[in-house]
Formats: sequence, C-alpha cells, structure tokens
Amino acid sequence: MPPHNWRERKIGELVASGILDVSDGYRMKNEELGSFGIPFVRGGDIGDGWINTNTIDHIRPEFVARLQTKLTQPGDAAFITKGTVGRAGYLREGQPQVVFAPQVAYWRSLDSTKLVPRFLFYLMKSPAFAAALDADKTHGAMVADYVSISQQLNFKFLFPPASEQQVIVSILGALDDKIDLNRRMNETLEAMARAIFKDWFVDFGPTRAKIEGRAPYLAPDIWALFPDRLDDEGKPAGWSELPLDQIADFLNGIALQKYPSLGADFLPVIKIAQLRANNVDGADRASTDVAPAYVIENGDVLFSWSGSLLHRVWTGGRGALNQHLFKVTSSKCPKWFFFHWIGHHMTDFQSTAASKATTMGHIQRYHLTQAVTVVGDDPLMRAADAIIGPLFDRAIANDFENRSLAKTRDLLLPKLMSGEIRVKATEKIAEAAQ
Repeated sequence: MPPHNWRERKIGELVASGILDVSDGYRMKNEELGSFGIPFVRGGDIGDGWINTNTIDHIRPEFVARLQTKLTQPGDAAFITKGTVGRAGYLREGQPQVVFAPQVAYWRSLDSTKLVPRFLFYLMKSPAFAAALDADKTHGAMVADYVSISQQLNFKFLFPPASEQQVIVSILGALDDKIDLNRRMNETLEAMARAIFKDWFVDFGPTRAKIEGRAPYLAPDIWALFPDRLDDEGKPAGWSELPLDQIADFLNGIALQKYPSLGADFLPVIKIAQLRANNVDGADRASTDVAPAYVIENGDVLFSWSGSLLHRVWTGGRGALNQHLFKVTSSKCPKWFFFHWIGHHMTDFQSTAASKATTMGHIQRYHLTQAVTVVGDDPLMRAADAIIGPLFDRAIANDFENRSLAKTRDLLLPKLMSGEIRVKATEKIAEAAQ
C-alpha cells in the first residue's frame, strides 16, 4: 500500500490546474536550421538521464520568434515519444535552452511548491511510467511505437507531498550528479590524453618545435627526451615505425553459438551490440567452458572490426568474446598507447569498411598491418606512460564508479517512487554519494 499522504493525480488535471505544462517538440523546416542559434535536440541526443545540447543543428536566430512556445528551460524533463519510447533525460542548470524534435515530449513544473521539477524526471524513470507507456503507446509491425500528448494527459500516478518529492530528488540526484561529474571529468581526461598522444606521437610537436627553434612548452626533463631532428622517414630520429599488429595482439572472437550454456552457470556473450552499449543487457549466454583466452574481463580493450567499427575499454563485466570482435592486448607497450593508435586509424578503418560491398562492412587482418604506428625510445615511452597512463586509468576508474552508483540508483528509484521505502531510510545513501 502506498503511504497515506500520497495522492493519485491525473496528468491532465495537473495541467488544467496550472501546476504542470506538457508539450511536444517543434516540426522545423530545413530553412530554419543553421550551425548556430538554439540547439535542435533529437531523440538520439537523449541518453540515460542526460540531454546533449552540443548538437550540430540549430534553429537560426532569425526564426526563434516563431517557436517561443517550444523553447525549453533548465529543469524540464523530456522523453522520446516515437520509436525508442520512454528514454528520458533532464535539462540541467547551466545547459542552454533547446528546441526538441517532434518525437520528444517535455514536462515542466509550473509550481515547484507542489511539483519539484526534477521529480518529473524520476517519475519518467519509474516502473509506473513505463507501465503507462506500454499500456497506451501505439504498437504495430508497420509503424513505430508512439505515445501522443492526449495519451500522456490521461496518465495517472501517485505523487508524494512536495517535501517528500524534494528528499527523493536529493537522494537520487546526489547519485546522478556524481555520475554526471565523473562523465564530464572523463571527457576532460580523455581529451587531455588524446591531445598529448597526438602531439607527441603523431604530429611530433616537440621535435618540430626544436627544429624550428621555438621555445620549449614541456618541462625541461621531458623536453630533453625528444630528438631535435627527423629522420629520412619523417619521424623523430631514433624512434621506431611498426605496424599496428606488431605493437599489440588482436585476438578474434569465436562463434559462441557452438558453446551454448546448458546450466545455471554461463558467460554473457559480448557482441557488437553489447560493445556499443558497454553492458550485457539482453546478451546471449555461452558455456563457461569457453577457453580462457576468449573470456573478457573488465578493463580489456575491445575492437569491433565489422559493422559499426568502434573500440573501447570494456567495463561491462565478465563475458565471452564473440566473433567480429578483437580483444586487444600487448606485452610490448602500455594499454593507452595501442588504444590511441587504434583510435588514430579508426577513420581509415571505418572508411574501408564502408566501401565493402556487403551488408556488414569490415576490415581484414592486413589492414592492421598497413596501419603504421610510431614508437618512441624507452626513456620517452616511460615518461609518456607516467603522464598519460594516470589520465587513462582515472577515466576507467570513473567508469567503474559510475556503474556502482547507477546500480544503487536503479535499486532505490522504484522503491522510492512507489513509496515502498520511505526517504528517511535512505538519507545516509545520499550523504555517502555526495
């Protein structure tokens, strides 16, 4: 039974009483789009709690006047209403106003003393909201799933008093804020690592600066490690040029349908879909008898060589390596080094795969051999590892922490949003997450 002071309210009633605004996106015209103005946010820009406002398309300033009723603001909660129905995001403080595409609906609290804005986002993440969508959305083999504004107005949910809404938001928000902080920190860490790698090993920035007589821009002990000339091959003198598949080993996965799980013990099968999502949700199951070399552990570098080529450090838990994926390891160089070299060549790999006359483009082994890497001498490599390695490792650690935080949030959210557990019992969790 829900707590006695929780009330069931119809969304349409909240709208009629001026507490809530429910709206959909804007059906823009091509002539209204430009490279600057108001960000135009599509469904693909909405993730697990976040909304990407750094979009390519914008509504040009001269057309903003015609869409004033569709302008969002920080505190709005939004979800996809067509296709991947239900994926929700929250527009945070500090983010700009955006205009959503028509396939996105947003809800806005008009009276925070009765309806806490961020509570709406957690409502959209609740089992009750998912059940309402599933019951009312249009299903069909010929059309995409869809839920209309009129259907949304008929939804009914239990609402606690605003004071309890605020405590629920504080608990879940502390977890989500830490996740978002780690995510933004990782963007910075990864950008720093990429920039250093590119300058040192791709552009040969310090060596070229020495050749051109420019002032040092690194610490003296690091600066002294770089050669002051390029050799006949155009790389820093004394450095090595090696194929990508000589600095790392690329183990191809196996056809795991040949290793079915016959009991309670199993390994999730890591396919391209799991790699893309970085989790094993919905994964097939394979026998634990798979050879140890084909078992994936957290921290392994995975690289899909067909379909949507991508590479990442896996943090989705133990699993089994399916065909079309490489597990990349090396006894010759640090993990960050071969990871960034794969990333450097990824555009060429993707172009090669896209040119294949098959439904699933791919690269082949010899493309790894053709992909050239440049390796510094031992003192330089040790110095680089001391600088780039910690950035790389910190980002991986943040990913692991985010998984733990998300697991706690996902455990608490349905219980808090249903009133199954009261906020007093979970306040310590919020304090620990802050």
